[in-house]
Amino acid sequence: MRAAVLHAPRTLRVEAVEAPAFRAGEALVRVAAAGICGTDYRIWTGERAVRYPLVPGHELIGEVVATGAGVGRVAVGDRVAVEPNWGCGTCDLCREGSGNLCLRRTAVGIDRAGGFAELVSLPERACWRAPAGLADDRLLLTEPLAVVVRAVARASPRAGESAAVVGAGTLGLLALQVLRARGCRVLVASRSDRRLGLARSLGAEATVAVGAADPVAPARALSGRDGVDLVVETAGTPEAVELALGRVGFVRPGGRVVLTGLPHEPARVESFWLVRREIDVRGSMIYQQEFGEALALLARGAIDVAPLLTHRFPLDDIEAALEAHRRPEAIKVAVFP
Repeated sequence: MRAAVLHAPRTLRVEAVEAPAFRAGEALVRVAAAGICGTDYRIWTGERAVRYPLVPGHELIGEVVATGAGVGRVAVGDRVAVEPNWGCGTCDLCREGSGNLCLRRTAVGIDRAGGFAELVSLPERACWRAPAGLADDRLLLTEPLAVVVRAVARASPRAGESAAVVGAGTLGLLALQVLRARGCRVLVASRSDRRLGLARSLGAEATVAVGAADPVAPARALSGRDGVDLVVETAGTPEAVELALGRVGFVRPGGRVVLTGLPHEPARVESFWLVRREIDVRGSMIYQQEFGEALALLARGAIDVAPLLTHRFPLDDIEAALEAHRRPEAIKVAVFP
């Protein structure tokens, strides 16, 4: 088979390799598409340390072409979305249901071969059967949507509340829609005017450009008070964190902030104002049991993902796909082996 093998930072070659072996409890999946996110980009550049050689790619979908002994969750011919992270199953965190926080967590495309390939072997627990009639373009967004479903749930939204989403990439535009489905009025903040226009078309009641002279004014106008009830931060930058919960930030006193992005630089947050305003701050790390809900949202058409898949590349153009991920006009870039 063919796979994109990373041998060193920015040294990614599409090569002929042996088809992956699969054991009892595992399925062999023919990859239909694999999305690219910031983690994949950092692995490619070397910012994220991995062991070489590696086949990256963790946002993948495909069709089961073979199964090992004992597999009952999926069968040959099933189309599947892949849940690419799982805990060890034996530590205290896993036993209490927090496998997303497991210190020995396995990640496809990081700890084992991923989806930038024609075939991949996976434990059956990672394979979710696609609802009938759900097109590949929609199925491909299952993994990032599961991230968002968990983040929004941790914000405990209530119908009629005001909310802000900081960042208008894939996660932010999905979060906007999940919050709207929960009955919230939503403000979206982004550096990109194009993304703000898209946010409005997807249901945002208000938008604001990051870096505006008074970025908080629209949040106050939307809420009718001194900030929104809750904020979901998805951009993963220090500026986004500061805008979400800084002294002059979107959230009102007594409000809730969920941090979903992973900033690689420190953010400046004054703890005095967190206490003084009694802000509830929570992190949200990938997902626990949210994959099923994400699939259900996609199956019933509650989330519009059509505008989010902006770039498609064949496997042979994998490096061009990774470069495209950083273009201002790109939202979700995907590779189709």
